[in-house]
Amino acid sequence: MPRATNPLRETILPLTLLVGDTLATFGGLSLGYWFRYDSSLAQLGIAVPDATFRIYLPLLLVGVGLLIAAFAQFGLYDTRLLLRRYQSLNAILKGAAFWLVTYLGVSLVLKFDPPISRLFVVIAFVCVIATVGAWRSLVFRVITRGVIVGKLRRRAVLLGWNDEARALAAEIARDPAHPFQLVGVVALPRENAAVSTPPPTEWPALGNVTELDAMLPREAVDVVILMRLDLPRADVQRIVETCERAYVEWKIVPGAFDIFLSGLHLQTIGRVPVLGVEELAIRRLFNRALKRLLDLAGAIVGLIVSAPIVALLAALIKRESPGGPVFFGQERVGAGHRPITIWKLRSMVPDAAATDATHQSTPRDDPRLLRIGGFMRRWNLDELPQFWNVLRGEMSLVGPRPERPFHVDRLSGEIPHYLPRHLAKPGMTGWAQVNGLRGDSDLAARVQHDIYYIENWSLWLDVQIMLLTFVRWRDRNAY
Repeated sequence: MPRATNPLRETILPLTLLVGDTLATFGGLSLGYWFRYDSSLAQLGIAVPDATFRIYLPLLLVGVGLLIAAFAQFGLYDTRLLLRRYQSLNAILKGAAFWLVTYLGVSLVLKFDPPISRLFVVIAFVCVIATVGAWRSLVFRVITRGVIVGKLRRRAVLLGWNDEARALAAEIARDPAHPFQLVGVVALPRENAAVSTPPPTEWPALGNVTELDAMLPREAVDVVILMRLDLPRADVQRIVETCERAYVEWKIVPGAFDIFLSGLHLQTIGRVPVLGVEELAIRRLFNRALKRLLDLAGAIVGLIVSAPIVALLAALIKRESPGGPVFFGQERVGAGHRPITIWKLRSMVPDAAATDATHQSTPRDDPRLLRIGGFMRRWNLDELPQFWNVLRGEMSLVGPRPERPFHVDRLSGEIPHYLPRHLAKPGMTGWAQVNGLRGDSDLAARVQHDIYYIENWSLWLDVQIMLLTFVRWRDRNAY
């Protein structure tokens, strides 16, 4: 029997978003037109005769159509993204960039009347990202409060109970706006009753897998997640067929692979299918070149823009602590486990390094910390000299934060999958940092976020992290 549909999740909200995106896109293009032709920026571009808004309107409408089509192509209207804010932003960035290249390319091939201003296209690209992003942020804020979010979450059932199931259940419960709502857990054959039955107040036990056929419609399940791979083939086939009859999506947690799941690919050796980790996107030559170009541009701009700030902070450091240097170099572990020296503005007393080995991170109210040092650390200003490390190619703008060698040796023995962090260059900011995991925070969670970044890397993810870094510039966990 087909499962009942959810009109709000599958029709009403997607159509509302489509209409809102269309209006926000038109608003962004119109704002771009104003900046290009009616603001002071008009002096920078080549004059376009008779470029009135009424004459330009058809070109704006064509732009709206191309943008909405690009957003759709990159999955922005997939109902599974309704509660995935960052994935939606990623789709918006990709769609707008595709429109930018397409619109500029079309304008070179076809002769529009009036001609399309290249400066307008670039300005409109920024404006569209701002207007659509603001509209989507407003919608996300509204739908994740109150009862609406409960109607949008997909109801999930876990088949089996083990460490992976416990971690997944905790992750779902941690976020009230998580796309999944855990309905409960179904026991699998040969599971110990004490292990397979979680606390009923949190994740109720729904029964045995043999009752799955009646359970799925009764609990209005959208997704079934199989947590074990050691079941007989016939049992797995029966579970899959049960889900197919109820039109319920099914997933499997591949417990043999703890990391780099997005890098898994199926290939055949002879006629035998083999699942394994292929080369990660962040390690491919072309992608490394793109990331390096972004790093070079960002490092040059960062050094120029931050120079006056660094000069002012250097004077304040010398005033408070005249006996030591302004800059502080420290050995860290970089990509490929190679040692690098990163540079910071000194935020502590000159002899602080002598006792630094006892600290994984600087504790709150550390007596070694200068007054100006506490201010710099809260706002991450002490790390501005690392633009030099980025320019030299030792670091990247975005990546896992580097640690000192003795901490790496210790943590690699305590935290699973710690060392794969060094497959990528360390960064001035990273996915863990924009999620609040820095300084005095959960180290295991930081490593998980670093691994997520490495296996899901894209140029758009780097851009997204840099934007979030500016939004969350002040770090509450840095002392």
